[in-house]
Parts: sequence; C-alpha cells; structure tokens
Amino acid sequence: MDEILSFDQIKARYAPDWVLIGDLETDEKLEVLSGRVLFHSPDRDAIDHRAKELMPGRFAVQFLGPFPEDVALIL
Repeated sequence: MDEILSFDQIKARYAPDWVLIGDLETDEKLEVLSGRVLFHSPDRDAIDHRAKELMPGRFAVQFLGPFPEDVALIL
C-alpha cells in the first residue's frame, strides 16, 4: 500500500471496503483523483481508529461498495 494509485485503481483493488487515502490529488470539486491507500477495511470504525493512530494530515475516507437502498446519506 505504498504506491500512488488513481482513484479507479483504488476502486478496482479495494472495493467494496472503506479506504483511508493519503497523499491526495483532488480536482476543483475536491473529488479524489489519486492517492496512497493507508488502510482499508469493511468496518468504518476500524478506518476511524486507524486515522486517529496515523494522523495523516490531509486525507479522504471513501466507501467503495454499493449503498443499500434503505440507507439515507446526510451530507
């Protein structure tokens, strides 16, 4: 997990997990274009715990699986 990957490569390798991504490259909308996967897990709490341990500075957390139909997202 030391290499910089495009977001498409990250999705191909780590779906359907949650991923913690550092060394980000983002576009003007702050969408992730590429980065280094620091940690991945099917458990979101594990991602949060690892982020607190690593304190990676600027990072993103992304879910790479499908959202169930009965789940509502609040932004």
